Amino acid sequence: MIPESMYRELSIQNGKKIVLLVMDGIGDLPRNDKTPLEKARTPNLDRLAKESITGLTYPVSMGITPGSGPAHISLFGYDPMKYNIGRGILEALGIDFEIGKKDIASRANFATIEADGIISDRRAGRIATEKNQEICSYLSSKIKHIDDVDVFIRSGKEHRFVVVFRGHGLDDSVTDTDPQQIGHKPMECKSTDKQGEKTARIINEFVKRVASLLKSHKPANFSLLRGIARYPDIPSMEDLFKLSPAAIAPYPMYRGLARLVGMKILPTESDTSSEIHSLQENWSAFDFFYIHIKKTDSYGEDGNFEKKVSTIEEVDGHIPSIEELKPDCFVITGDHSTPCMMKAHSWHPVPFLLFSPYVRKDLSRAFTESECAKGVLGNFAAVNAMTLMLAHTLKLKKYGA
Repeated sequence: MIPESMYRELSIQNGKKIVLLVMDGIGDLPRNDKTPLEKARTPNLDRLAKESITGLTYPVSMGITPGSGPAHISLFGYDPMKYNIGRGILEALGIDFEIGKKDIASRANFATIEADGIISDRRAGRIATEKNQEICSYLSSKIKHIDDVDVFIRSGKEHRFVVVFRGHGLDDSVTDTDPQQIGHKPMECKSTDKQGEKTARIINEFVKRVASLLKSHKPANFSLLRGIARYPDIPSMEDLFKLSPAAIAPYPMYRGLARLVGMKILPTESDTSSEIHSLQENWSAFDFFYIHIKKTDSYGEDGNFEKKVSTIEEVDGHIPSIEELKPDCFVITGDHSTPCMMKAHSWHPVPFLLFSPYVRKDLSRAFTESECAKGVLGNFAAVNAMTLMLAHTLKLKKYGA
């Protein structure tokens, strides 16, 4: 990829506007010969595909299944191999928690565990956010400290919450407790070097206490921790790309990702209409807008093919509202694939569409996996998406003499 120093040298400000619409987990595999994108009725996406350049992206590399963190960081123009950012930090930033440089943050799920110690549901039936808040308030009143470490428990959306550990001698060189599969027992948190031994001990005690306190709260009778991390050192998008960026993302983790790279977090509700309204209301104030659609991924993880189709169709209905703003560059893609048959992220490449006045139209006739495979961009690393967006808004100076 292009060195960060070259971006700093070549990038310019010119007032042209970019919209990056990310339909989380949009890539899929066929059921009855069609993927959700192929089954969905998407006249606006398909029309736009005919006027754009298209391709398929690899979030990290061919064959590598990415987490949401590296998949998004790549789209934002950062090397996902260099900036492997723990999900805990992203979740904490996403709920506006003030993270200290030495704090350790973890993404957590409320989960369902059976009497034999086997996890039957990693998401506790996607409990209501209000129930999540109630449980987090209860746990916060019971677990304020573990030894000399302060413990902060904050609710997220549905089954997700955040735990932050604050104290001396903590380090993020530890393993997760979430096996990320049902039918397995939770894992013990272990240190990967000597510096992480205290953190591992504190986390295991936390999990034990939560299990005891929630034993009668089924389906949310257990907690799984992953993405245990501290604050990373990463340059802002303003520093690297001379952009004034903003994010429209209802879910905490994605707001955290955006805040980490210097985006202004704009107010929105969870529905797509609210997200588009936020874009319209703030159009004059920024030159880069990241819009995140979560439900395409959620339904992929649930294996709900039809709901994923209907979400895609809903998003399609809002495309003209974005076009009316006349962005100088409009990109539609996903961060990764989440095939319904797998109910998980996968390594499959992701459809990508870029519209600007400077494109050479290609052979794709619809925004689907198979049609984007015909595009002039071919299969490429998602980290190059930012370079393409900057180029198609004339935000990069000529390189060399």
